[in-house]
Amino acid sequence: MKTIFEKDNGVSGILLSDEDVNIDFLKDSFIRKTPLGLPSVSELEALRHYKELSDKNFCIEKGFYPLGSCTMKYNPKVNEMLASLEQFSALHPLSDEDDSQGALELMYKLQEALKVITGMDAVSLQPAAGAQGELTGMMVIKKYFEVKGEQRKKVIIPDSAHGTNPASAHLCGFNIVPVKSDSKGQVDINDLKSIIDSDVAAIMMTNPNTLGIYEENVLEISKLMHDNGSLLYYDGANFNAIMGYTNPKLMGFDVVHLNLHKTFATPHGGGGPGAGPVCVVKELAEYLPSPIVGFDGKSYFKDFDIKHSIGTVKAFWGNFSVLIKAYAYILMMGKNLKEASENAVLNANYLKEKLKGAYLLPYDEPCMHEFVLSGDKQKEFGVSTLNIAKALMDENTHPPTVYFPLIVHEAIMIEPTESETKEVMDEFVDIILKIAEEAKNNPQKLVSAPHSTPVKRIDETTAARHPDLKFVES
Repeated sequence: MKTIFEKDNGVSGILLSDEDVNIDFLKDSFIRKTPLGLPSVSELEALRHYKELSDKNFCIEKGFYPLGSCTMKYNPKVNEMLASLEQFSALHPLSDEDDSQGALELMYKLQEALKVITGMDAVSLQPAAGAQGELTGMMVIKKYFEVKGEQRKKVIIPDSAHGTNPASAHLCGFNIVPVKSDSKGQVDINDLKSIIDSDVAAIMMTNPNTLGIYEENVLEISKLMHDNGSLLYYDGANFNAIMGYTNPKLMGFDVVHLNLHKTFATPHGGGGPGAGPVCVVKELAEYLPSPIVGFDGKSYFKDFDIKHSIGTVKAFWGNFSVLIKAYAYILMMGKNLKEASENAVLNANYLKEKLKGAYLLPYDEPCMHEFVLSGDKQKEFGVSTLNIAKALMDENTHPPTVYFPLIVHEAIMIEPTESETKEVMDEFVDIILKIAEEAKNNPQKLVSAPHSTPVKRIDETTAARHPDLKFVES
């Protein structure tokens, strides 16, 4: 496919008369003296060019997206329509409270809904994404101990955790203490007991964890931490596996962040925007970012009166358009949020059982919404997990997460989500089983995959470290 510059044929896409281009009011220093350097094509040619480019992108509308740990799930288009309503989109974030009662009401009711869903007592909608939610939660924990006059310096993090967990804790000045996983892929209780001391501020956990396995000893972990005066932080990345069945409060957690794009249908691909609300128990409510939205029985207001607030973590009051989408999704689903979790767990266990014979399953346990295979069997034939991922691209299927979590060699993390049908999953099973056979019988085909995509095999390391983004004019 040619670039838009290569299609330049000297045709103007827009016609302007001299009267339309009156720049006499501009200072001479502001007027360009050299050509703009844009291609000259007709309006239709430009339209067709960018439509052709968009057709080359893979998206949820095109095929299966089993991307583990970062759910590419159902994102109803009605959410986009609601977030685009002029009454919301044209509202200035610094509007008087009297002029923004509808927006404040939506935020307040979203806060209340998230309290119910998580079991927590207070919510901040400010953080712009999950990682910032993590950072906010750890700042709350740090401030909590500072106000208590304790200078705890350690945070315990499982060896299977998301990489943002240690990063967020480290940014807050904490030292990271890893805790090992046991033979069932869960936190090793004996190892945890050996590293708990009076300097531990918190443990950061994802439950179900990044292997897709529920931490069955979570109540014991909670007691161990609380008896030590430590807090428990819940990474909400896998929250869509537990809604309606349990919640972080029942597990004994004190702080929760939610990834709205992973659980509450707000697309976050391509770099944003996102939202990562933080929910806390009542003892930590006075440390949340300010303001939160309050209601006095008559009107909604921005409440800045938070005694030990960590301050503001996001411009204005958060990514409002994303909050609209999450609230709309919660209203649409209602009690069916429980069914969403039920289907997510059912779908993942179905795929796990179908695939565990052809691929190594390092932790053969009932999974929640996702599970992790290993490509070690295929590696014996010279086919790596990366080769398997590339081969899936030839089958109109987005590759799952690969090489994570790091404790699984040649990891393949698969999450079908709750929104895919059995027919779609059966097609995926057929494809990935076919790839397992090809690994034995025709490995060279997989090593050179993909063959049908617009861009073939590239050197990912060089592309990531030395991207060449400049346009060279011929």
